[in-house]
Amino acid sequence: MKTTVNERVKVELKNPVLIEGLPGLGMVGRIVTRYLTKQLNAKKFAELYSPHFPYYVIVNKKGSVRLLHGDFYFWKNEAGENDLILFTGDSQAQTIEGQYEVASSILDFAESHNVKTIVTIGGYRKETEEKPKVVTTSTSPKLLKNALQAEAVTSGAGAPIVGIAGLLLGMAKFRGIEALCLLGETRGYLPDPSAAKSVLDVLQKTLGIKIDLAELDKEIEKSEKLVERMREIEQRRESYSRAMRRVEEERVTYIS
Repeated sequence: MKTTVNERVKVELKNPVLIEGLPGLGMVGRIVTRYLTKQLNAKKFAELYSPHFPYYVIVNKKGSVRLLHGDFYFWKNEAGENDLILFTGDSQAQTIEGQYEVASSILDFAESHNVKTIVTIGGYRKETEEKPKVVTTSTSPKLLKNALQAEAVTSGAGAPIVGIAGLLLGMAKFRGIEALCLLGETRGYLPDPSAAKSVLDVLQKTLGIKIDLAELDKEIEKSEKLVERMREIEQRRESYSRAMRRVEEERVTYIS
């Protein structure tokens, strides 16, 4: 088996922009693409399968199973110049060769639909207590300028962008496709809807689309409560550890 794309429906799209968001730091890319898919009522029209995804199946509530895969959705933008293709999935490829193969297959599919612009989305590891910033880089000065005007910030020199989000950025240049990367600042260890919202703020300004973020605000509130609860648990654990150390020190002193 090799990486393949099964196109279920043939669609004609108008100057489509492809937006990629796979699982990664803070699940930022996946949250963004899934949220866009839901809010825009985008329709699935193709699936990507690869032997480089993890070797297990997912069992649903009815007891049936499916292989891990990626999904392509489309949305026709009646009010604007660009339709959208959204790509997300269950997992990143697990090998270096697999990352390149999956990225190449995505680009092949993009080319077959005359995609001239790709936006990749992911997380940027950073501890922040304020609104997460969006770090951006691009192969196109125009796209970079648009993202910066939408209040993104530039990436530091030498900073690596790993996974499909980075590879698509680099490999798109060889296909004559412009690419933009948007990375939301995140702690990275939990799904981060706050970082996803920051990315969506920049994305909709850059692409000239309007997305209702009210449902995402509800997820942010839940996430903040979970983080606060984890902090309380950690504080209790540290307090208990300190108390046990004091008991041990007193015991040793008494024996001496």
